[in-house]
Amino acid sequence: MLLAVTAPATHEAPMHWRREFRGRPEQIRFVRAFAAHLLADFPALDDVLLVLDELAVNAIQHTRSGEDGGRFTVDINMDVAGVIVYVTDQGGQGEPKLRSLAELAEGGRGLLTVDALATTWSWTGTRESRTIRATFPRTNHG
Repeated sequence: MLLAVTAPATHEAPMHWRREFRGRPEQIRFVRAFAAHLLADFPALDDVLLVLDELAVNAIQHTRSGEDGGRFTVDINMDVAGVIVYVTDQGGQGEPKLRSLAELAEGGRGLLTVDALATTWSWTGTRESRTIRATFPRTNHG
């Protein structure tokens, strides 16, 4: 006897989008527009947009992505659990790290913003390429 297993008709398939951007400051608004269009109904959209803004600015200001001809990539994954965003840059000397409040006199708030708004964040990579990942559940986390 052959048994069939059925999946619920309402199951939402995971989605994945990727776009490459030039490493120029004027590209930041295109990063936000890209995500806003894809995630228009996502409950934490404002948080996602602010985090992507910070990660894209960091890629341009602190990595080779901001040099002439530089590029960075934004990946957005969405499924029933929520959204995961990735920003991949062309690497550089330093490593992404949270700064202490004493170090924040002139900037450096980007990863603190990411840490405050994303449920989790992490990074992987080398001096040649790094990816920062931030997660957002479908339900508001805060």
